[in-house]
Amino acid sequence: MQLKIMPKKTPLSAGRVPLILFLCQMISALEVPLDLVQPPTITQQSPKDYIIDPRENIVIQCEAKGKPPPSFSWTRNGTHFDIDKDPLVTMKSDSGTLIINIMSEGKAETYEGIYQCTARNERGAAISNNIVIRPSRSPLWTKEKLEPIILQNGQSLVLPCRPPIGLPPPIIFWMDNSFQRLPQSERVSQGLNGDLYFSNVLPEDTREDYICYARFNHTQTIQQKQPISVKVLSVDELNETIAANLSDTEFYGAKSNRERPPTFLTPEGNASNKEELRGNILSLECIAEGLPTPIIYWIKEDGTLPINRTFYRNFQKTLQIIQVSETDSGNYQCIAKNALGAIHHTISVTVKAAPYWIMEPQNLVLSPGDDGTLICRANGNPKPRISWLSNGVPIEIAPDDPSRKIDGDTVIFTNVQERSSAVYQCNASNEYGYLLANAFVNVLAEPPRILTSANTLYQVIANRPALLDCAFFGSPLPTIEWFKGDKGSALRDDIYILHENGTLEIPVAQKESTGTYTCVARNKLGMAKNEVNLEIKDPTRIIKQPEYAIVQRGSTVSFECKVKHDHTLIPTVTWLKENRELPTDERFTVDKDHLVVADVNDDDGGTYTCVANTTLDSVSASAVLSVVAPTPTPAPIYDVPNPPFDLELTDQLDKSVQLSWTPGDDNNSPITKFIIEYEDAMHEAGLWHHQTEVPGTQTTAQLKLSPYVNYSFRVMAENSLGRSSPSEASEQYLTKAAEPDKNPTTVEGLGSEPDNLVITWKPLSGFESNGPGLQYKVSWRQKDGDDEWTSVVVANVSKYIVSGTPTFVPYLIKVQALNDVGFAPEPAVVMGHSGEDLPMVAPGNVHVTVVNSTLAEVHWDPVPLKSIRGHLQGYRIYYWKAQSSSQRNRRHIEKKILTFQGSKTHGMLPGLEPFSHYTLNVRVVNGKGEGPASPDRGFHTPEGVPSAPSTLKIVNPTLDSLTLEWDPPSHPNGILTEYTLKYQPINSTHELGPLVDLKIPANKTRWTLKNLNFSTRYKFYFYAQTSAGSGSQITEEAVTTVDEGKMAGILPPDVGAGKAMASRQVDIATQGWFIGLMCAVALLILILLIVCFIRRNKGGKYPVKEKEDAHADPEIQPMKEDDGTFGEYSDAEDHKPLKKGSRTPSDRTVKKEDSDDSLVDYGEGVNGQFNEDGSFIGQYSGKKEKEPAEGNESSEAPSPVNAMNSFV
Repeated sequence: MQLKIMPKKTPLSAGRVPLILFLCQMISALEVPLDLVQPPTITQQSPKDYIIDPRENIVIQCEAKGKPPPSFSWTRNGTHFDIDKDPLVTMKSDSGTLIINIMSEGKAETYEGIYQCTARNERGAAISNNIVIRPSRSPLWTKEKLEPIILQNGQSLVLPCRPPIGLPPPIIFWMDNSFQRLPQSERVSQGLNGDLYFSNVLPEDTREDYICYARFNHTQTIQQKQPISVKVLSVDELNETIAANLSDTEFYGAKSNRERPPTFLTPEGNASNKEELRGNILSLECIAEGLPTPIIYWIKEDGTLPINRTFYRNFQKTLQIIQVSETDSGNYQCIAKNALGAIHHTISVTVKAAPYWIMEPQNLVLSPGDDGTLICRANGNPKPRISWLSNGVPIEIAPDDPSRKIDGDTVIFTNVQERSSAVYQCNASNEYGYLLANAFVNVLAEPPRILTSANTLYQVIANRPALLDCAFFGSPLPTIEWFKGDKGSALRDDIYILHENGTLEIPVAQKESTGTYTCVARNKLGMAKNEVNLEIKDPTRIIKQPEYAIVQRGSTVSFECKVKHDHTLIPTVTWLKENRELPTDERFTVDKDHLVVADVNDDDGGTYTCVANTTLDSVSASAVLSVVAPTPTPAPIYDVPNPPFDLELTDQLDKSVQLSWTPGDDNNSPITKFIIEYEDAMHEAGLWHHQTEVPGTQTTAQLKLSPYVNYSFRVMAENSLGRSSPSEASEQYLTKAAEPDKNPTTVEGLGSEPDNLVITWKPLSGFESNGPGLQYKVSWRQKDGDDEWTSVVVANVSKYIVSGTPTFVPYLIKVQALNDVGFAPEPAVVMGHSGEDLPMVAPGNVHVTVVNSTLAEVHWDPVPLKSIRGHLQGYRIYYWKAQSSSQRNRRHIEKKILTFQGSKTHGMLPGLEPFSHYTLNVRVVNGKGEGPASPDRGFHTPEGVPSAPSTLKIVNPTLDSLTLEWDPPSHPNGILTEYTLKYQPINSTHELGPLVDLKIPANKTRWTLKNLNFSTRYKFYFYAQTSAGSGSQITEEAVTTVDEGKMAGILPPDVGAGKAMASRQVDIATQGWFIGLMCAVALLILILLIVCFIRRNKGGKYPVKEKEDAHADPEIQPMKEDDGTFGEYSDAEDHKPLKKGSRTPSDRTVKKEDSDDSLVDYGEGVNGQFNEDGSFIGQYSGKKEKEPAEGNESSEAPSPVNAMNSFV
């Protein structure tokens, strides 16, 4: 099957170049379907010159297709390569690709050579190029000793690099020890050979680390030459260096050996030759030395340099011409020029050419009896030689085929048969290379088939070419016809162009070109057809282009780019600056139609381009931004924006409208957003609602509307200072009525009476009604019945009552909105219940379990659900104390109520009184109320411990006895069995004596204690007991009286503490001796205070109490018994021990005002407490033995209280 260029030649505009490229691609893409028998075709192979990395496995590619699938074999250096004998070589499955595993063992050098792959099946054999395998090399620099270079300022210099020869050649660059590239210029530059050339040296060129590096990219290695040291001497330095060895006439002058005309450092002489291959880059180099530094110019003697392919490198010292061809041969002249002269060098360039294709042979598909040709035409310099092979064998020794004839670069086939199928190779070679092409001849008899997918959709922009593909295959070659529509005639060449590859071209597609097109392929063996569809789209246009802008620095500029496009295409708008992406700067913001640049600076000036792209086309528009200096202006006045104006409604549709406006003055504060409000003049006149907000850069908004609303709009602008006044209202716009788009919410069904169902809902607002005549269709039916829905249409209300319903029956309910236009969507179904009634049945099987004296647990059976006749709220227990077991007298007590939510069948009754009789009943509760009570159920609470006795008084104190009187506990909580009295003496050091325990019958309320110590304080603990245990205790203190015979010289005990005690003495407060004694005591205390005050002011320490026992508690210094002194205390600022000194009065008594504590602290504080049995728990201050002072105090047991107390 031979394909030709389109049969109809028409003038081509620049715009049709992409079209031709597309057609070429389609033509070259036509292939034999893979399900048909065909010879092999090489699809992928390694490059001819294949340089491998010796550190990785070698992969030599060879892929081919064919039917049947081809088998593969290889040759190496012209002989068969048996891969089965080499364990390191494997071939990929279903492929000819070789993998040589040199990673584990073996060397890459072992596998250097020329490889060729052959793919073979029953129809022929295809061969690959000769693939030359060479491992890359990155050798080290040869070691050399580099002498330092010393030269005079201004001289020329060449630093040789001479890198090692690698494969491929390395990339050369010069750096210093810090890996910084050495700066290059017109004076200093690197040549193509890697040497570093100095046209003239300067003192700053002095350094010791000129290092040449060679980078071998293939192996990613860098080799380094030894550093070269260069020292540049000035004239004065040079004279000083040689002063000792030269005469006066040999000294250098200030300008000696300085300025000079140019001479070439490379190339040498006046002329040279250069040879380059076609398609490569031609590089010509001229580097000159001289002072001043020469400038290089280039000319072509017999022509001009190609403009688009010529480049100057290395400060114009290198001329490069890319894609060089034979026409670039000739004489090129470089000219080096400075102020002192000019020289030139001529380079004669000859461009040779490896073979290149003029016409590459193409696969040929013929039917039996057909004729055909394979043409192989190539060119080169020198002219290449053409040779043919058949199935990889030179044609001269290949099996004879009577249907073929060789005529130089052409193979002619006549009357082919199936045995004529083969793969032919064309080899075009000269001394610079070769070309090898495989082309098969496949003899087939196949009816037409169309390869383009059925019903393919083509979308084209109007007024542009449309190309409808009809890729086909058949043998003999089918003819192609196109039809439009169902019964159209064949399309002719006057409007359409039919290409030989089957493609139909519509040069200028119009809207009427839209439709279905049918491609029909016919040959003598049959017919095939295929339909494709064509859609013509409106072109994308920029209807509002960005405009040229001049703005001041620091201001904000906005470019608008409004795009109109086909509604089925989605455009993408991109902004560019100088045809590049916008800077990544938050000052640049892009929205739908605008580019905004804030805080403009000088760098922002330039050309801004808006590009609108769709999947089918692209348009752009540009504008220039000029930035100028700001002009002096008066101090700005900052305020909220002025209101927008010129409101306009456009694009008015049923449910949307476009609102546009003109912003008011922003008053020197940029507008950040616009707020749009609407008024519904029909339903809520005068009331404005929030509609939407848009950014401050936007002056239009697409607003969504509801039906049957008389809209007016207003706009407010907002900046950082606040919100503007509203704009004037826009014109009114009444939207068309429509059926409601929503139904009422909060639909409920609850009965208010046992025989009704009250259906309620939240009605729609007038705005939500969407039209006149808003009503509601209320529907209901029993949930568990088979009844049909009962419906009624009611006015715009929020409640409907259904009467005559059974009690508490579940109903399904729905409420649908409707108006004069129609119904809302089908509403959701909710469940409700008709009215409740009081429960009919009381809970049964009520029984009580007493947990303890204050807690009981009640259990009951649930009532049947049907008897509840409503929503179960829970169960309610009524209970009351009916009788006191301890007093046996009945009195009414208010009933208490506990409610247990839900379906619980048990509950706890807390807070009961011990030793009491309670009665209770249980009732079920629903939303209507309580049901009947269960039968009363009584229970007793057991005894508990009693409360403390109500009172405790000490009366009639004598020298050795005290009488206690008390009242029984107010809450005995049972039958009292006895009282317990515990008491213990308190000595003068506030220590507690031994504890005495005494049991008293329960019927007593008075008790006398005898044989007590006289003039002694006692502490009493008193509590009652029942069979459940001991109750709370009450405590009291009292003192026995002093012996009358020993009153002289002894201060009586303090009786001012509120204790109930009787005295048998006369009132001594009126006696003269007592008054005198008190005066003496007061005088001594005053003197003591004065002395302490004086010593304290001096910062010293004063004694308060003598220490009697060195091992006493350091925190508690008790009052001594032998001398009446107090322990030492330091003041608040000095915590060191103080010396003894101060003494108490001789009578050893302490007044109340001298004490800090009270006997009330005993047993009542934090450090002491009683157990239930009355035993004392506390901390002990340590064991102390005391002697009685006057014989009237006995020895005391260790104190149980870790505290110091005094009489009160």
